[in-house]
Amino acid sequence: MFGAATLACGIAAIAQPAAARAQEAPVVAAASDLRFAVQEIAAAFTLETGHALRLAFGSTGNFARQIREGAPFEMFMAADESYVLDLARDGFLRDEGALYAQGRMAIAVPNQGSPLTADGTLEDLRRALDVGQVSRFAIANPQHAPYGMRAMEVLQHAGIWAAIEPSLVLGENVSQAAQFALSGSADGGIIAWSLAQSPQLRPLGDFALIPAEWHQPLMQRMAMVRNAGPVAEAFYRYMQRPVALDIMARHGFAVPG
Repeated sequence: MFGAATLACGIAAIAQPAAARAQEAPVVAAASDLRFAVQEIAAAFTLETGHALRLAFGSTGNFARQIREGAPFEMFMAADESYVLDLARDGFLRDEGALYAQGRMAIAVPNQGSPLTADGTLEDLRRALDVGQVSRFAIANPQHAPYGMRAMEVLQHAGIWAAIEPSLVLGENVSQAAQFALSGSADGGIIAWSLAQSPQLRPLGDFALIPAEWHQPLMQRMAMVRNAGPVAEAFYRYMQRPVALDIMARHGFAVPG
């Protein structure tokens, strides 16, 4: 369906015209909540400029660690700006970059086989926990995925973290958590609203937006790695243009301005 991406096998190459293949396409490391939005933006960028990109999707924390270890990324699009600010402070990025979006959280329930209904207040989840109907519930790993950390905050805010923790299934990133939540591997999960809005996932389940005040803001920041070349620089600028911001908004993100 759609799984966790790794540097080795999770790079999606945008279709390249002959001129674009003349030089190796830069690799953009992007948080997995961006999978569908940034694929669309990158395709538009390639169509307009003739420059190809390679996109790697995964957890922000893992990408930050890989950048520190010398991974060949030229641009980093994080789901939590703190990772970018830390890397910039330590000299791994050109500067602190720019905010490009604010993410939101959603509860996801598969179309079939779940005792849950999609309820943004999580009252139905609480009810199901009280009567022992929840066997598996998916979130991203809070140790390195910002959406996992925010999911934990949501469950703590709702007062059900202790009750649900033994039933948690942890995705390597929020995209994999969405796969678990909607494939029948779990009764549901907490995922990125942007993934819930995608045409690829929307038919697979029911979704409800979780109140933004239930968790720390997901301020998403991007920056160029120190070795970024001109194509990565051009895409960084493109991400701040109205065409890209419109696509981000359509995929459920709040965007600057």
